[in-house]
Amino acid sequence: MSTLERARAALAGLELQELPARDGTVFLQVAAADVREACRRLRDAAGFESNTFVTAIDRYPAEPRFQVCYQLLSVQHNDRLRLCAWIGGERPRIDTVADLWPGAQYAERECYDMFGIQFLGHQSEAGELKRLLMPEDYDHFPLRKDFPHQGIEPDKLYNEWFQRRFQRHEREHADV
Repeated sequence: MSTLERARAALAGLELQELPARDGTVFLQVAAADVREACRRLRDAAGFESNTFVTAIDRYPAEPRFQVCYQLLSVQHNDRLRLCAWIGGERPRIDTVADLWPGAQYAERECYDMFGIQFLGHQSEAGELKRLLMPEDYDHFPLRKDFPHQGIEPDKLYNEWFQRRFQRHEREHADV
């Protein structure tokens, strides 16, 4: 049974669209509301026991703006599958898959950190979705297409972070 046949059988009843892929990997699109269920079915019924990445593509200024992509691996069948869904809005959100594949925790955190996409239900060691690469106080998402090409004036950011850290330190040590 081919990868596509296994995927179609596992995803029966869900609306799905086949997309072209330059590398020949099966590439499917589902509704954002169906991503978690599709991933669970692909894991349990199609043998995709590993998630190798979660990422996003910013299609700004199009709406919905973000295409969230998952790549799944089946060691048993020696094949891969890509799954994607479109999300948009001011605060883009999609369900987590980190409880299905614990290794997806860091990929979801990186996707949040770089694109600002919230993964609903994500539980990490800290108990919530936190930034992975950028400082917690950083107010920007560097891989968004509307992020300034010239960057953000570093001294201004440094001064804001320093002021926040100083104020936090003062609050924490006020009782001492």
